[in-house]
Amino acid sequence: MENSLGFAHFLQHSDGVARFVLALMLVASVGTWYLIVTKGVRLYRLRQRSEQFLKAFWDAPNLETVASQIRETGATEPFSHLLHHGFTAIEQQNRPTNAARLVDTGAPDDLLTRALKRAIDEDRHQLEFGQAFLATVASAAPFIGLFGTVWGIYHALVAIGLSGQSTLDKVAGPVGEALIMTGIGLAVAIPAAIAYNTFARANRNLMAQLNAFAYDVFAFLSTGVKTSPMRADARATSEKVIALARAQRQGSLAGQTSN
Repeated sequence: MENSLGFAHFLQHSDGVARFVLALMLVASVGTWYLIVTKGVRLYRLRQRSEQFLKAFWDAPNLETVASQIRETGATEPFSHLLHHGFTAIEQQNRPTNAARLVDTGAPDDLLTRALKRAIDEDRHQLEFGQAFLATVASAAPFIGLFGTVWGIYHALVAIGLSGQSTLDKVAGPVGEALIMTGIGLAVAIPAAIAYNTFARANRNLMAQLNAFAYDVFAFLSTGVKTSPMRADARATSEKVIALARAQRQGSLAGQTSN
């Protein structure tokens, strides 16, 4: 009587090691596709919001308009987040204080540079979330599947040797079943490798645009080399924005106190 061979037969006759390898591959596959879907959707939405913000930024008559937009919508993408850090640095620079703090040390331009760099580092950290997992799965999954194959072939050959039947039809079936593990390893590794390269390239392009935008923000808020379309001084404009935001915050605090 011939035994039916296949993946179900392999699972039925596999031991704890083989099932552990299969469970590990299942976890890696689920994690990979979860990151592919979530990071893909997030990156698509991030690009749309970034394009909308950059268009509104370059079409704005002055920085007050941009600051009002950030207060209304929030810093929901890297470019507005970078500009928000720039405004915060100028606010720290103009804040009257008697106590010397390490965060306020250095020249004003150095303070602004550190703030912009800190914003870029935070955005890079968020964009690279899950990249290490994808790289690990892409590099390790084929070898884990190969280990499962070797383990399955070993047990298949032992069982064949004990049965005393070493004909080709008796060997090919169990060995073919063991090769399923290698196929599973490749099926898990290939999407992870493609996703890693795709996201790495997209993040690299976005970070290049963000670094270029950081130079423009630095020029607007610090040196005044570039001016807005209305030729207003960048530092004076940013100070007006900070003063307006501080007055609104004090007004809201006063309203809460009176209530």
